[in-house]
Amino acid sequence: MLSVERFEIAGRSVWIAVLWRERIQGITFALDEEQFERNIERVAAFLKRRGVKVDLTQKASDYPSLVRDVVIGRIDNSEVLPELSFEGVTPFERRVYEWLTKNVKRGNVITYGSLAGALGTSPRAVGGAMKRNPYPIVVPCHRVVARDGIGYYTPRLDEKVFLLEIEGVKRWTNSKLT
Repeated sequence: MLSVERFEIAGRSVWIAVLWRERIQGITFALDEEQFERNIERVAAFLKRRGVKVDLTQKASDYPSLVRDVVIGRIDNSEVLPELSFEGVTPFERRVYEWLTKNVKRGNVITYGSLAGALGTSPRAVGGAMKRNPYPIVVPCHRVVARDGIGYYTPRLDEKVFLLEIEGVKRWTNSKLT
């Protein structure tokens, strides 16, 4: 199923979509409607390539509001982990996503290198996992930054900046943005 809602957050329209069956299979969001449609197609295609059965029939659920509540800080990211299906993610990706979600809290960031060190892997492998994250916002890939700037393992840098700004992380959002 696909649940879609638009919210006003920090003076911006934010579209949130959640693909789900028994649990959340994927999440996407955007700051403009045109990009949002592409994002839904992208996450659905990714999940299908990973062998996940995706149904894009629209059906209302509480999931978009749950994701919104994470964005605005009403609930902690780790509280939503049990709602994620982890279908189609590798054991490595799941380990990265769970560690990040449990250990890097709202208003904080971690570098790709520090996260890699905590997990005994390489910064490039962590960056790849962040880029493939099917659960953005809940699994806070936006909180993973380069040591010298915001980091570029994201398809939409403006959305990463938006999420960090909402969380009050100014140092990184003022760093290299081009």
